[in-house]
Amino acid sequence: MKRLAFATCAALAVGFVACDPSSPAIAASGSTAPHCRAPEYRQFDFWLGDWDTYRVNKPGQPSVARNRVTSILGGCVLFEVYERNDGYTGESFTTYDATRKLWHQSWVTNEGELLVAEGTQQGKRIVLTGASRDAKGESLLKVSWEPQADGVREIAEESRDGGKTWTPSFDILFRPHSG
Repeated sequence: MKRLAFATCAALAVGFVACDPSSPAIAASGSTAPHCRAPEYRQFDFWLGDWDTYRVNKPGQPSVARNRVTSILGGCVLFEVYERNDGYTGESFTTYDATRKLWHQSWVTNEGELLVAEGTQQGKRIVLTGASRDAKGESLLKVSWEPQADGVREIAEESRDGGKTWTPSFDILFRPHSG
């Protein structure tokens, strides 16, 4: 998997609206669904927005992708649309599963990739782990999102030995879209 993520709001045919539950756009569209008002459903709201994506290990380089994360389905789901400058595109749906007390994400791409990951909030971070297969076999991907003063940082690590050892996969920073 080259990229994992999730998103939230109103990203239908009319375009994207960065959402927070108190915004006029959300209030006008019916507000947060009653069963998704618990604080746990708001843990990942720091990721909502229209973002430019930068590689942390290449400071000063231009954005490599645009990422729009919106809140949909009455504030119960984050919907992400990730569009890299080289044509790679992915979308994710992320939701809090109150019955199991964890976050669930499904990520798919225009290269036929699928990653299903789950996890929890750990301090200020959301950390999800999932298995995927590629030409090299099965691997685990552990991804974390953490709010930063200038955006949101997403770090991924990969394991090819069932989680015994981890190697860096990617480290990116989402900053508000400038456009």
